[in-house]
Parts: sequence; structure tokens; C-alpha cells
Amino acid sequence: MDFDLTQSQTLLNDALRRFLGDRYPVEERHRIAASADGWSPNHWRGFADELGLLGLALPESNGGMGAGATETMIVMDALGEALVIEPYLETMVIGVGFLKRSPGSAAHALLTEIAAGRARLAFACGEARSRYALQDVSTTAQHDGSFWQINGMKNVVSAAPFATHLIVSARTLGQPRDREGISLFLVNTNTAGLSMYPYRTIDDRRAADVQFDLVRLPNNALLGEPGTALPLIELVMDEAIAALCAEAAGVMRRLLTHTIEYTQQRRQFGQTIAQFQALQHRIADMYMALEQACSAVYLATLKLDRSPRERALAVSAAKATIGNSGRFIGQNAVQLHGGIGMTQELAVGNYFKRLTVIENQFGTVDYHLARYAALSRIATA
Repeated sequence: MDFDLTQSQTLLNDALRRFLGDRYPVEERHRIAASADGWSPNHWRGFADELGLLGLALPESNGGMGAGATETMIVMDALGEALVIEPYLETMVIGVGFLKRSPGSAAHALLTEIAAGRARLAFACGEARSRYALQDVSTTAQHDGSFWQINGMKNVVSAAPFATHLIVSARTLGQPRDREGISLFLVNTNTAGLSMYPYRTIDDRRAADVQFDLVRLPNNALLGEPGTALPLIELVMDEAIAALCAEAAGVMRRLLTHTIEYTQQRRQFGQTIAQFQALQHRIADMYMALEQACSAVYLATLKLDRSPRERALAVSAAKATIGNSGRFIGQNAVQLHGGIGMTQELAVGNYFKRLTVIENQFGTVDYHLARYAALSRIATA
């Protein structure tokens, strides 16, 4: 199988990495994370105006380029290497993933706003008792002829403090954990009755708990047919997991590079520690873990257009592999740097924190191993 990038993909990769190398050094990232907003509108506009990055995955009818999963993988890998805080995953992978598959003028108009850099999205799906079960939805939406009314609470909504709009999963039929009866709604964050409780996460990003108290929405806020959203949610979240795994690969690659550079500079017993055979073996093991992770990311990316079962198997395999490789590379990077590896003086600690969050985001290693096993049993039944 040919894994070489096309000419256009190579140009995208090179342009994005040049932009991030010039505009997003680690010092700038620290400044953005410590700011009151917690993100950089200037960099977001640069993604839109200078790179055209915010139109990459949009349909051509919305001024986009109609790019696919491979281009998303390239972008997320580069964003991971630079440890970018801005909500590309939440807006361009998850949000756009829903909107471009939803008919209606509201979704179409918002896609155009996203391409211009004027709109940002967050997906409000997690609840206090749902863990990673996408079908466990207690938030309700009731229809009253001319409007919808949403009540409930969503927890740890990543990038919600930056968002202009939320895509919200709510139950219109049935009981919590029923697969049927889940719907999606597009909600402006300025809507009356919506309360947001933001906070900073351990990887210097922002999230929020979001309360919906009798939030009234127009009929066109419903995305798709009522009660049928779960298959679409599962599809978009598999795409998001594949993209998150690509980001993790970029994070791990930068951690390995920093570690190699440090061991070539740190001296002990009259020589650099890179000359110690035990450490050479350790770094070789880190490199092999990275290569294994990258291979899993390629497989998941290439299978996103397959059947739901085949897609889910590849995505869960990638997420489990990323979790194991990320922990191994992150822990060894910190250990080889010594105590300074967990300080703010070096970027290593920030990369390690991001890997720790990714390991648990959208499902732990144990969760995805169990999911993989369950899907495998279905195939042999």
C-alpha cells in the first residue's frame, strides 16, 4: 500500500508546519494558555485567511476544498507537534462532521461562517453518568409545535468557552441508554437559559459544564430527523478519535525529538548520556512505539469510509495503541529528562500532560479494548 502523500497534501503539510514554526513557538503557546481568553483569535484568523485551513474539510458549495480524512490526519499531526490550543478538532472535525451531513439552511449558513473564521463549535454530549457511552443521554428536548425546549446538563464540554455555537445531543424519545430517540440540536451560546461554567484543564486547554434550563430553540435548530442521530454521532466520533490519534502521534514525535536532543547535550561522567547503551536502547524502544502508533493512525484513517463495524474496529485499535504508546513515550521522555521534565521550563511537561488527557479522551485503553473485543465477537457469532 502506498502511504506517500500527494503533491497537494505535501504542500499543505509544509505550509502548515512553516506557519506553526514561525507563529506558534512554545513561548507563544504559554502566553496564549495563560491569557484570560485561553485561545488566540489572531491565530484562528490566520488559519482561515492565510492558510485556508478552516475551509479544508468543508464542501465546495460552502467555499471549502472538500478534503478528506488524510488531510485531517496531516493537519492534526502538525497541530499536535506544535501543541496548538485552538479548537480545530472540536470545530473542524466534530462540528463540521455533523453540519455537512445535516440538511437545512441553518447548517449551510454556519458552515460558511466557519470557513471565514467567524464561528466555532463544541459538541455537548457527555453527562455525569454517561462515561463514554454515547447513547446514555438524559438531557431532554420536547417539541411544542413552533419550538423545541431543552433541559439538562452537559459536562466537560471541550472548547465550549471558545464556541459561538454548541451541537447538543438530547433525548426526544425513550429512556436513558436507549439507542433510539436521540436527536441533535444547534444552539447559539448566547441563547437564554444556557449557563456555562468554564475551567482550565490540566493540559492548559479550556472546557465547561453547560446547563440548559428551559432553553427554547426554533424548529430549524434540529439537525436531521428527530430520534435518529446515534449512528451519525458514532460515525463523527470515530472520525474525531482518528483525528485525535493523529494529534497524539505528533505530540509523541516531538517528545521523542526533544528527548534525543537533550540526551545529546546532557553530560555525565565526561560524556553525553546519549552514549550510554542502556539509554540508546530506551530511545530505540520509544521510536518503535511511535512507529507502531503511526501505523495504527494510518489504518484508522484509511478505514473511516468502511462499514460501521470495520471502521469501529480500526478506530478502537488505533486508540488503544495510541494510549499504550503515548504512556510509554511520555513517561520515558520525562524520566530521561529528570526532574526538569515536569517543570514549565521545558516543553516536555506540557506534551506529557496533553498525552495524558488524550489517553482518556473519547475512551481509555481498557474501554477500546473491550469495544474491539465486543465487535470481534459479533463477527464470529
